[in-house]
Amino acid sequence: MTAALTDLGTRRPESPADQVLAERVVLGGRTRVAPYRPDAATAYRELAPAVLGYLRARRAPDPEDVLGEVFLQVSRDLERFEGDPCDLRRWVFTIAHHRMTDAFRRRSRRPRIIDRSPTSAVAPPAPDPIDEDLVAALGGLGDDQREVVVLRFVADLSLEDVAAITGRSANAVKAMQHRALANLRRALDR
Repeated sequence: MTAALTDLGTRRPESPADQVLAERVVLGGRTRVAPYRPDAATAYRELAPAVLGYLRARRAPDPEDVLGEVFLQVSRDLERFEGDPCDLRRWVFTIAHHRMTDAFRRRSRRPRIIDRSPTSAVAPPAPDPIDEDLVAALGGLGDDQREVVVLRFVADLSLEDVAAITGRSANAVKAMQHRALANLRRALDR
């Protein structure tokens, strides 16, 4: 770690952990802020589960495909990214919001093909435990309220970040979150 700090001006830190710890480095008597440079694999490993949860909660068509599109764009544009880990999270969820909107638009332009023949295959059980009551309660919320709740609590974004992603004011997001949580509480108490 010490070698990484002394040579930071000439080479990158040895690991992502060193990179985060080396935010401020003293070089030649002056303090310099070291840039946060995550790689695509680290961004995917840290953010993909939350992004997939966001896409599923928003009922995106083919959420795994949209997730792939999100991280394809992230890996393609990561060299131009500047900011800290919070900025990265905000940036990735903004991309996810845009790709999800694109997926809804694509789906609305394509005609639906309905297969009337029954399927003989049984779907495999879900790999991860899901609270079915919570999923049902989320399904009872309106699209806007569900989006705010998922961005706030699944994606773990601040009110200001959710406001920027959804195009609302922070106060509107706070009010929508309050109403959504009250609706969830009522639905789960039943």
